[in-house]
Amino acid sequence: MSQQVNIFWFRRDLRLDDNTGFLAALKDDLPVLPVFIFDTEILDKLPEDDARVSFIFDNLQKMRSQLQDEHGSSIAIYYGTPFKIFKNLIQEFKVNKVFTNRDYEPYAKDRDTGIKEFLGKNNIEFYDFKDQVIFEKNEVVKQDGDPYVVYTPYKNTWKQKFKNTELSFSHTKRYLHKLLQNSRLPNLSLSDMGFKKSQVKVPDFQLTKGLIKDYEKTRDYPAQEGTSHLGPHLRFGTVSIREVVREADKFHNKTFLEELIWREFFMQILYHFPETVTDAFKKKYDRINWRNNEEEFERWKEGKTGYPLVDAGMRQLNKTGFMHNRIRMLVGSFLCKHLLIDWRWGEAYFAEKLLDYEMSSNIGNWQWVAGSGVDAAPYFRIFNPTTQIEKFDKDKEYIKKWVKEYGTDKYPEPMVDHKEARERALKTYKKAVSS
Repeated sequence: MSQQVNIFWFRRDLRLDDNTGFLAALKDDLPVLPVFIFDTEILDKLPEDDARVSFIFDNLQKMRSQLQDEHGSSIAIYYGTPFKIFKNLIQEFKVNKVFTNRDYEPYAKDRDTGIKEFLGKNNIEFYDFKDQVIFEKNEVVKQDGDPYVVYTPYKNTWKQKFKNTELSFSHTKRYLHKLLQNSRLPNLSLSDMGFKKSQVKVPDFQLTKGLIKDYEKTRDYPAQEGTSHLGPHLRFGTVSIREVVREADKFHNKTFLEELIWREFFMQILYHFPETVTDAFKKKYDRINWRNNEEEFERWKEGKTGYPLVDAGMRQLNKTGFMHNRIRMLVGSFLCKHLLIDWRWGEAYFAEKLLDYEMSSNIGNWQWVAGSGVDAAPYFRIFNPTTQIEKFDKDKEYIKKWVKEYGTDKYPEPMVDHKEARERALKTYKKAVSS
């Protein structure tokens, strides 16, 4: 007879310690079979050298090795649709319960609902836990239960609630002896899934006292190493959000903590308003008559607009999978306002390129620059891509690093005149939102 087990399903929580759902699984009474599924529903849309797939794969192999060396266990890695994989798993093992950590994106919510129903029909219980956020769903809402759609009151309520919250550490490691004793669980290579190792590396995150302490002073200047590179690590859970918030709180850095609160603000917006994946939050903004010139879109993507700070940002993104946050706002505004190209085009390109791509933040920030989102910049706020250089890259250090031909006759002329593009945007937006 097949062995009786509980399953822990790793997803966006690629770490063995301080992992809420994993701890709950290990504290239950059956051996735990850890699994990870490379989901073809997601992977089929990605390029073969996607850096995020390499990053996930490398982290899983590290986790497997650690479990094999120290605990005689491993992680079973599969490739396919979660439904098919679970169908096979319950035939191979006598599965009692499945544990996992919650995901809030529309596809993930639908997937989990389907898996829960399927398991239920087979008398298998499904348990999910809060792990990738401090507060979720309806935990930070207005007094009448409605979600906040403005950041500042959300932030204030979040902070108030946080004062009475104990960030407990899930000491998973002390229970790892409860794992299924089998070090030869299924594994895959990247090539088995049609992928190859990416040349783009996910940088290690920096959570140093100096970085957190000086965050306000350095974070707006793209030439300085003032950002933490935490994004991809929070996205895939190689670090616990509780650890990060504990550090920010310990060093009393208000700005750093508030950036983490923005992340949760956008997550709850997507949770409550899943239609914003494709529709403007402010409905009348869907009436904008976008120009959507494909040739201009290509020039923007390649970093050949003739506006050096915009071009530097796009080239950094294409080469490294990262773009400085201040520059993200500028290139987004340039696409939507100067070129009148639909924010959804930019959002899709960032989704393809960003190592720290987080659907909720990406959609939230793109709708913010387009003027169509919650708590968005008013439509008449249009960044001047030339004066921004004076503010944030005075010595042109960042520009020179990424735009090698800057200052030579090989560098293109600006593709649009700022003043004319601004007037055109104002006219187009005004017509849409006032009609």
